[in-house]
Amino acid sequence: MRRVNIGLTDEQRTGVIQLLNQDLADAYLLLVKTKKYHWDVVGPQFRTLHKLWEEHYTTLTENIDAVAERVRALGGYPIGTMEGFLKLATLKEHAGEVPTATGMVAQLVEDHEQIIRNLREHIDRCSEEFHDEGTADFLTGLMEGHEEMAWMLRSFIEGQSIESDGSQPSPQNKTAVGV
Repeated sequence: MRRVNIGLTDEQRTGVIQLLNQDLADAYLLLVKTKKYHWDVVGPQFRTLHKLWEEHYTTLTENIDAVAERVRALGGYPIGTMEGFLKLATLKEHAGEVPTATGMVAQLVEDHEQIIRNLREHIDRCSEEFHDEGTADFLTGLMEGHEEMAWMLRSFIEGQSIESDGSQPSPQNKTAVGV
């Protein structure tokens, strides 16, 4: 096998590959949960959530492939077994649980937010510790995607009234409109 000569030491590449494999494990576990909820959701919000989660798991599938290919570009090998994913993932399985639709949304929000926190740390480490700006930039794009998915899910369960300018209604306005 030919040595990878891209301006990073073997130690730097190994460190980045370990971070990417953890991100891969979390993304795969989130994909499985999103698919499961896509299949199991019931209630008046079925159609909305079913379609939203289809969009999300399609994006997650593309991201998973991109992370695995980034690992290969750095000369490593992506994990690819459920055992490996569960060992490295920071997310937790909720086997045996089938929550309400709102509970499903809340669990996915928590998972996306955990991934966002992990990615922020990994971006910093890739840049500061491993001097791999390419991977830091790559992870920033993934983080932004998770931020958008988390926002969409949070918006589904928040449901607070707001003024047309985006501010919270004042207490006297709430009373005036019978809230």
